[in-house]
Amino acid sequence: MFNYVWPVLLVVLSNVLYQICAKSLPDGMNPFASLTVTYSVGTVFSFVLYFAMNKKGNILSEYSKMNAAPFVLGIVLVGLEVGFLYAYRNGWQVSTLSIVQSAFLAVALIFVGCLLYHEALTWNKIIGVGICLIGLYFVNMN
Repeated sequence: MFNYVWPVLLVVLSNVLYQICAKSLPDGMNPFASLTVTYSVGTVFSFVLYFAMNKKGNILSEYSKMNAAPFVLGIVLVGLEVGFLYAYRNGWQVSTLSIVQSAFLAVALIFVGCLLYHEALTWNKIIGVGICLIGLYFVNMN
């Protein structure tokens, strides 16, 4: 059970800290300059963790297994980061931005799951989408 739960807890904790950091970025700092620091730290941290968790690891051997996904993921991550940074700069509240984007993401991923991965579109998912949309209405009411 722990192996099933700890990754979700890590994602939630990391996302909370991410939102705090994104909201705390200095107003005068260019988001792309900030991301050069962010990804430099992430690169070093990933490199250290790779060797800490793989004592006899060969990172070049790992790189030889690569496909296009890590390159596309790098571009996508910059899009995610910049989207959040500019959303906060344009007045989104930390208490609503994540909820709004998560609800839209949930709806989009239902279609992605159905179209790309042939996951079943069940009544529970359809009702869940409806609840997400109703929730968006209530979250954005003044």
